[in-house]
Amino acid sequence: MIGPDRTSNGLARPDQNSAARAPLGGARVLFGRVPFERVPFERVPFQEVRLGVPSLPMRQKIVDSPDEALDGLVEDGMTIAVGGFGLCGIPERLIIALRDGGARNLTVVSNNAGVDGWGLGLLLESRQIRRMVSSYVGENAEFERQFMAGELEVEFTPQGTLAERMRAGGAGIPAFYVKTGVGTAVAEGKPTADFDGETYVMERGIRADLALVKAWKADPSGNLVYRKTARNFNPPAATCGRVTVAEVEEIVPIGDLDPDGIHTPGIFVDRLVRTVSEKRIEQRTTRPG
Repeated sequence: MIGPDRTSNGLARPDQNSAARAPLGGARVLFGRVPFERVPFERVPFQEVRLGVPSLPMRQKIVDSPDEALDGLVEDGMTIAVGGFGLCGIPERLIIALRDGGARNLTVVSNNAGVDGWGLGLLLESRQIRRMVSSYVGENAEFERQFMAGELEVEFTPQGTLAERMRAGGAGIPAFYVKTGVGTAVAEGKPTADFDGETYVMERGIRADLALVKAWKADPSGNLVYRKTARNFNPPAATCGRVTVAEVEEIVPIGDLDPDGIHTPGIFVDRLVRTVSEKRIEQRTTRPG
């Protein structure tokens, strides 16, 4: 029954002098007849935060050198995701800094392993990589030699599956099902399941301790824009790293990048370093003059 002391659902109306009418700073709020304690709200200055990551404030993301960009981030035995496809869009100067830092027993997740004497091939030559998670490795003779000699562990992953594993890891997806690889060595030892009469294999998302990427442009907050095909594996690599370092060709003022053209938001990027790239050509084909 609705009356002056009853609501439409029959609950007793709170007394007009009760804490229900207390100002916002009051200690209690009444919803129906159940009291809830109000938690004081403390306003704090805004800063970018990634849980569990030693991220720098926006104005401090930019560092002066690749060595400084990796300072305090690299340890023996860690998993590192590296962007690039062949020699296109690889963080070449960060790779050199990683080699010079001397960390060993690394697991590297990358589409390929560079070439002899450049890119990730430098880390193979220095024997710093213990395990590779890759899709294509046909351009590196040292990789082949170490693999055939049992000196290098390799997990071959179909190219699209590798990209999705990295993207899934960055999106917080621990695993997903895919049809690629069913009935082959790729699926050995992995769970399978049937959906709509088809068999799929479960693949795990990849979460790297550190990600190294190469971008064309960035702003001081870490927003990244990649250049055409040099984008390749860089966006999923950037998001799957617990800490992400970007090597860029140009750093522009905040506001110069079109928001609709940003490929990797700055929240995923912890450190930036501007470098000058060599841009070597992986396979040079010419016609007789």
